Amino acid sequence: MTTRILAIGTAVPRARLLQPSTRDFFAAQPGVSRLTARLIGAAFDSSAIDTRYSVIGGFGEGENLFTEDGATLRAPSTGERNLLYRQEAPVLSSAAAREALDRSGYAADEVTHVVTASCTGFFAPGPDYLLVRQLGLPTTVERTHIGFMGCAAAFPALRAAARICDAQPGSVVLVVCTELCSLHIRSSSDPEQIVASAVFGDGAGAAIVASAPPRREASLEVGAFSTALTSEGEEDMDWTIGDHGFEMRLTANVPRIIGREIAGVVNAVLDAGSDPRTEVDAWAVHPGGRSVLDRVQDGVGLPDVAMAYSRSVLRDYGNMSSATILFILQRILGDAALPDGARILGLCFGPGLTVETVRLLRRTAPRVPA
Repeated sequence: MTTRILAIGTAVPRARLLQPSTRDFFAAQPGVSRLTARLIGAAFDSSAIDTRYSVIGGFGEGENLFTEDGATLRAPSTGERNLLYRQEAPVLSSAAAREALDRSGYAADEVTHVVTASCTGFFAPGPDYLLVRQLGLPTTVERTHIGFMGCAAAFPALRAAARICDAQPGSVVLVVCTELCSLHIRSSSDPEQIVASAVFGDGAGAAIVASAPPRREASLEVGAFSTALTSEGEEDMDWTIGDHGFEMRLTANVPRIIGREIAGVVNAVLDAGSDPRTEVDAWAVHPGGRSVLDRVQDGVGLPDVAMAYSRSVLRDYGNMSSATILFILQRILGDAALPDGARILGLCFGPGLTVETVRLLRRTAPRVPA
């Protein structure tokens, strides 16, 4: 039995961040120099993002959990930020998971395994445990959590689910990626922190992966996964835990490294001698930022339409770390214009610099009656 992604569900917090008002909020923080204000304006205005979502509330639109007067951003401790993660991450995780289950046609009591991924907070028993309680999954469900693998973690999570299904036919795996990136924002003159404030948002994505018959009209057949390390980049994309939240380093070298090496990665995962422009019908590329998508497109020689799914998710949600690629795959799964057997290549980028890939086929009808 072929392993498939049967359905994808997504969830975001209620607070919707408009990029212009969020930009003005950060530019107006105490101690921001004229140079820093210009850097903030440039980072926000060139982001290709219209809206993002945050569990801490809006910026420039009244009070939020990190302000006392609606205007000045506090610097909460890491413990305070992680407490909010513990409160809010399970809410988004369960919402995305419920949608995925509803779309799949499978019931909660049919789930056999849970795989979760996150890099923006930690607690135990964690979201994987709480999903069992909140969704009414069998208490015998086997759980796996993938932590701190950054934006690329969704593909290792899906890979683990696929391996389970291959080894144990009949398995139904719930995969959930939840990231609350806004918990770690701060006012800063550091260009890397400014970029982080300009591009990251909050969200959760969930998928039902099974070696069982589909019960809905469309599914994604799971093909080969691969992992590649770029020749450099270990110090250009990384995360550490600081006293005032997680500190992310995302230098301007990241898009350049990706642009230089992405063609080699793509050629290695496709059939020998094939042209990516004709071998792949739909591209799911993690939008680490506008410049990352630009470099992938240029590096592989793709037309504008190839980046359409990724650019639309970036525009509407920003970079939600590991959850983002599931939002993109959800759009591909729901695109009725894609024919049966459409070939999909997914690319994700994580700390290191790591490139994770997966090949998928979109199927438009169940193979057996529901």
